[in-house]
Amino acid sequence: MSPPKELKIALDCFSSPLPKVFAVHFLCCFALAAAFQFAHVYYSSSLVSDPVKTLLVLWIAECPIVLLGYGFLRQDPDSCSYWKAVGRGIIGIPAGALLSASGAIILGAPVGLQYLTKTLNWSFLLSLFTVVPSATVFGPSWRDWQHLFGNLKITGNVDHMVSLPAHGAVIGAWFGAWPMPLDWERPWQEWPICVSYGAITGYLLGVIASLIFALVFQRSKHTKSE
Repeated sequence: MSPPKELKIALDCFSSPLPKVFAVHFLCCFALAAAFQFAHVYYSSSLVSDPVKTLLVLWIAECPIVLLGYGFLRQDPDSCSYWKAVGRGIIGIPAGALLSASGAIILGAPVGLQYLTKTLNWSFLLSLFTVVPSATVFGPSWRDWQHLFGNLKITGNVDHMVSLPAHGAVIGAWFGAWPMPLDWERPWQEWPICVSYGAITGYLLGVIASLIFALVFQRSKHTKSE
């Protein structure tokens, strides 16, 4: 005897990755907010007054949440243990930071010893927004990386969760760089203040978009099952 339709839908919702998606996104956003507050209260710093210290607090607070949270969403749980997925994410941190710093410098970010710590801390934060979730969930699978970032074929909840915030962070950082060369002489125009605000804003918008898409995807899946 098959269970009632309502019970089947409830069990499908519980067993789906959607609750984990919500939980991980919430914890990541909460970590960002808590890190901003911590930097403000204990160091009296902000991205404008002290970008190095603030970015350092942000990425250190975000790092364990991203690694441990996305480890639960690894694509191949049968062949990849939880801690192996976390290890893949750890490897992705410097790799993503190197990629972010190289891209920023190529696109015109200032170079010099006085900018080194700023660029490093910004790159680590952007790596946690972009490369680390994908490395933790998908590992070195080139097919999955190309699927998400090359062909933009996003099909499931976890795909939305990884891809949209990453794209949002990169696009936000790009838009955030626009005011830098303008002759407004505002302190927030300095590297990497406005780029950091842009990346964080784009990341948060990507999180919201991924949650909306996940809900729509889940609802359409249940509609088809009926």
